[in-house]
Amino acid sequence: MKVLSIACCLAVASVATAAAQTAPPAKPAAKAQAAGAKAARTIELTVGDNMKFDQTEITASPGETLRIVLKSTGTMPKIAMGHNFVLLKPTVDLVEFNKAGFNARETEFIPPAMKDGVIANTVVVGPGETVETTFKVPAVGRYPYLCSFPGHFALGMRGTLIVK
Repeated sequence: MKVLSIACCLAVASVATAAAQTAPPAKPAAKAQAAGAKAARTIELTVGDNMKFDQTEITASPGETLRIVLKSTGTMPKIAMGHNFVLLKPTVDLVEFNKAGFNARETEFIPPAMKDGVIANTVVVGPGETVETTFKVPAVGRYPYLCSFPGHFALGMRGTLIVK
């Protein structure tokens, strides 16, 4: 029994050592991106199982750089309750965009035929995950944003970027 205990301890120690030795080093590019992102104003949007953004209005100035951080506090599985942030041009028909994205799981529910109407978007986030997108704020106007995960827009998961 002692031999088995010692063997188990040695196996755990060797796995931990191997994991520590194979950890990838920090990438300098990631540090450079983080330094560049400091110039951007960060807006944190929280989403959950209630299918709502915690902020439905964001105000910005033309030419400003915004960093949208989308954080999911939900508990339901991503396959059933994923969320994304999609900022659209004001000319995009929101209902048509939503319908077209319904079966576009491979493209994060962004319909490929309507991609040119997207100003910025994140990938789909699941429980406990955080994603982000950074973009330059367009000209003065009102720009809709929404979650294009099936059913969420219809239940009110949307907001407006007000540029003035």
